This record gives sequence, C-alpha cells and structure tokens, in this order.
Amino acid sequence: MKGPLAGLMQQAQRIQEDMKRAQEEIAQAEVTGQSGGGLVSVLMSGRHEVRHVTIDRKLFADDAEMAEDLVAAAVNDAVNKIAALSQEKLGGLTSGMNLPAGFKMPF
Repeated sequence: MKGPLAGLMQQAQRIQEDMKRAQEEIAQAEVTGQSGGGLVSVLMSGRHEVRHVTIDRKLFADDAEMAEDLVAAAVNDAVNKIAALSQEKLGGLTSGMNLPAGFKMPF
C-alpha cells in the first residue's frame, strides 16, 4: 500500500499498540475509593476487582444501614476513579487522526 492509506494504516497500528500498552497499565493500577470522610475505603484494581475493604468498626455499632451505604459509595468512587484513569490513558491516543464520529478503536 502506498500513499495516504498506507500512512493511516501505520498510524492505526501504532495507536493499537499504544492502546494495548495503556490497557495493561490500567489493569495493573490500583485506586482507593472512599466515603464518609474516610470511614470506608475500598482498594480496587484497574480490572474492577475489589482487593481490600476497610470499614471503621464504629459504623456497625452506630448504624449498619449507613455502613452499607458508605461501602456502596466507596465502591462507586473507586469505579469512577478507574474510569477517569482509563479516559486519561486512552483518551488522547486517537486525537489527531481525524476519525469519523463513532469510529471505534481497536478494529
């Protein structure tokens, strides 16, 4: 292949390699989601696996329902941090390629 199409294909292959590398970095990352001012913390991997949960024991004695809500909020916080990390790592890879709207990478 020659010309603009060959250049576009080479650029797409580089982007695909960069995306794979970024996805691997995200999978290895760990984030901590928190709620209740740190009363509940959730350690989550980039693969959305919860690795560790820390709950201030006083929450169970005071209000078990609130503890449950705070665990859910901490998990959601961690999920949102993984999403932000993914956007940060993957968002700029295809900029400058002038791809049509809705075009998905990798192929």
